[in-house]
Amino acid sequence: MGVSTSAPDKGVAVITVDFPPVNALPVQGWYDLAAAVRAAGSDPDVRCVVLTAAGRGFNAGVDIKEMQRTAGHEALIGANRGCAEAFAAVYDCQVPVVAAVHGFCLGGGIGLVGNADAIVAADDATFGLPELDRGALGAATHLARLVPQHLMRTLYYTSRTVTARELHRYGSVWQVVPDKQLLGAAMELAREIAAKDGYLIRLAKAAINGIDPVDVHRSYRFEQGFTFEANLSGVADRVRDTFGTDRERQS
Repeated sequence: MGVSTSAPDKGVAVITVDFPPVNALPVQGWYDLAAAVRAAGSDPDVRCVVLTAAGRGFNAGVDIKEMQRTAGHEALIGANRGCAEAFAAVYDCQVPVVAAVHGFCLGGGIGLVGNADAIVAADDATFGLPELDRGALGAATHLARLVPQHLMRTLYYTSRTVTARELHRYGSVWQVVPDKQLLGAAMELAREIAAKDGYLIRLAKAAINGIDPVDVHRSYRFEQGFTFEANLSGVADRVRDTFGTDRERQS
């Protein structure tokens, strides 16, 4: 349980997230993930990182139960900062990051894969931001990197999900494979990347980040400000307690 790193192939580091039952990460989990990605990226022997998860799905976002049982805003602030750290670690990783996604990829999971360099997905993978049903906002920055602008807005407002095959049609998912072949397919892509010159692949990553039209760090932190406002106003607790189902109380 937790975050672990392995090196099954030369030049490739595999980071595995395992927080049963649904990989909803506690505050410390986000920081641990950020530290693991940064450590792998700074290792001169690593030329590509594969980010994967154990269990039923890739990521279910933040641990809402931790937030509900913690008095005040400490857990909310911790989750905001922890998510920002993990997302930034993936984006700023010195080498390319390949996300291997199965099952559900929700909330904070979108922040991770939206900042990854490539996505390989199992054919059962679904992607979405149920934030409005959880009393939160955020990661539209990253969803906008996966789908066109108007689709991003519709998905965000409705909390609907899209499949891996739909994202493949948009070009944001590199490959869709049966679940049992997921890690193998991600490793195949990672090995192809890792075959490049280590110094040059780092230059390429820095160059591509440098021409990115959106400052993902600033825009995500801007979104998080509205999450905090929703909590201060009390609306977040009302929505979160019913997972967005109590329409009468919300109106």
